Amino acid sequence: MPQLDTSAWFTIIMTMLPTLYLITQLKLLSANYHQPPSQKNPNLQTHNIHWQPKWTKIYSPHSQPQQS
Repeated sequence: MPQLDTSAWFTIIMTMLPTLYLITQLKLLSANYHQPPSQKNPNLQTHNIHWQPKWTKIYSPHSQPQQS
C-alpha cells in the first residue's frame, strides 16, 4: 500500500493562510455597513406634509355589514 506524500503540505498550508486572510480583508472592505443615525435637534425639524392632515376611516371587507 503506497504511503501518503506529505512533503508539500507545509507549503500549501503556509500559502493558504495569507491567502484566506487577504480574501477576508477584501470582503470586509467591500461590505456596506449602515451608518448610525445622526442626532438632530428636535426643535429644528420641519414637517413637510403634502396632504391634508385629517383622520380617515378605512373599511375592510370583513367589517362591513353583510348584504342579503
